[in-house]
Amino acid sequence: MKLKIGDAAPDFTLPDQEGKEHSLSDYRGKWVLVYFYPKDNTPGCTVEACKLRDSIEDIRSAGAEVLGISIDSVESHAGFAKKHELPFPILADSEKKVVNQYGVWGEKKLWAGSIWELIEFLSWWMVPGRSRGSMKRSNRWDTQRRFWRILKRLKNKCLKK
Repeated sequence: MKLKIGDAAPDFTLPDQEGKEHSLSDYRGKWVLVYFYPKDNTPGCTVEACKLRDSIEDIRSAGAEVLGISIDSVESHAGFAKKHELPFPILADSEKKVVNQYGVWGEKKLWAGSIWELIEFLSWWMVPGRSRGSMKRSNRWDTQRRFWRILKRLKNKCLKK
């Protein structure tokens, strides 16, 4: 199922880099940026995570939290978070339940066949008191612009409480 802007964000429960469980419903009433990324320690994903890390004070002062999700293991996330000093939860969806639930995992056609991987980069906002989404399609080469769009939206939406 493909989610659209305005759809309710499906709840989920996943472990973070320390093994602690996080449910989206734990954040009800808060602004939450849920971002999906393909793989720990790849160039584009590292840049994006570090940009969010470097802006976490601005994000939290605007009243929001960040949750990253990929299909890597808790152990992989632990190394990634420690290496880059990430101050927010990186959630492990190794069984691919949430990426499928949000419609961001699928078959990618290649000239020599196909592979299954993250087919969309998705940012999802949880609005206090209700759920609605703001999704953007992006690619690995758009990481810098994507980050600035996310931060601009956060400041515009969160500061207008």
